[in-house]
Amino acid sequence: MFDIIGKKRWFFLISLLVTIPGLFFILLTPLTGGKEGLQFTIDYTGGTTWQIRFADDNVTADQVAAVFHDNGLQAIVVKQGNHFMDIKTSLPIGLLAQAPSPTPAPTLAASGSPAASGASSAPSAPPSAQASASPAASGSPAASGSAGPSPSPSPSPSASPSPSASAAASGSPAPSGSPSASPSTATGNTQLPTEGKGGEMVKALEAAFGPIAEQASLTTIGAVVSADLINQALLLILVGSVGILLWITYRFQDVKFGVTALVALVHDVIVVVGIFAMLGTIFRIEIDALFVTAMLTVIGFSVHDTIVVFDWIRENRARHAGESFAEIVNHSILQTFARSIMTSFTVVLTLLSLYLFGGAAIRNFVLALLIGIISGTYSSIFNASPLLVVWHEWEDRRLGRAGSSRAPRTRRVVS
Repeated sequence: MFDIIGKKRWFFLISLLVTIPGLFFILLTPLTGGKEGLQFTIDYTGGTTWQIRFADDNVTADQVAAVFHDNGLQAIVVKQGNHFMDIKTSLPIGLLAQAPSPTPAPTLAASGSPAASGASSAPSAPPSAQASASPAASGSPAASGSAGPSPSPSPSPSASPSPSASAAASGSPAPSGSPSASPSTATGNTQLPTEGKGGEMVKALEAAFGPIAEQASLTTIGAVVSADLINQALLLILVGSVGILLWITYRFQDVKFGVTALVALVHDVIVVVGIFAMLGTIFRIEIDALFVTAMLTVIGFSVHDTIVVFDWIRENRARHAGESFAEIVNHSILQTFARSIMTSFTVVLTLLSLYLFGGAAIRNFVLALLIGIISGTYSSIFNASPLLVVWHEWEDRRLGRAGSSRAPRTRRVVS
């Protein structure tokens, strides 16, 4: 019989060899200001991602980053194999300042002449100005009834049925009632921005490297949205972990079961996040909004295998009352070993197919699931249950109990 519990220190060492480098790269994220370690998309940081391709394919990423720096922007630029530049900056360059809301139409339509316009219903207009309007003009409420010095106050031929025509027909210097809207930049579109900071950067880049041949996307997310997403992600993981701890403790009537299961979950989270920190440093792989979904899925899958082993431990403690706790746990692991491996193997095959043929949109999401499922299977078998044995043995020594709970066997007397 394979003694997994007897080799628990080797399994703990393997976990340390995986988690310690991951923790190091995770800590690089705040120490380097996000340049190394975890790379977050604008879903978490806010800002703009911009994918463009120049007509000149010899333009380098460092040259583009230098132009952004000259214009007061810090940008991370990566050149892809299809000659597109992936530009990421913390400033929302795709957003335009909100235009001021227009003033009510009657105020804008008022003429600068002493007499009020016929389209205005100001009570301060003198009766003489109202009486000077011709019957033809008064018959059409939309016609300009501006009282001017002309003896023939017939309606202007340029009068239109639009209510804003009175402002255009009168020669007053008042602004138009319907100001022309400036073109806005839609996020994720394929049209180059023409105004705001985005328009300035287009001019600067084209002045330095020639025309921009194509824009794949322009996406901008504000800081408020990204902050809300971070808070929700942390809250989801925290609530899920605490709920698992409380439920397992209640289910097995022992806090040791709940805590060791939670330690195994933390191990899986550190492994996944640490590997993504390494990949972010080396290959600039980013964490997007789907990463939280992947982590919650990994947590649920990992605790499922752990609970199966714990349930067998509880049953075997009654069946094998004369054996030590370590032997009972080892029996329970071996009884569920084949089931855990086969279940995880079928999931891994499915995830490998998705990773290879599912497309780039879900590749990072599937990669997080793939790493988490493998780590969760390992921690359920080789971390959670051995930790339970370590805690149980430490508690025995602290309370002065015997190191082995094996009950003395009675000898049969053959007569």
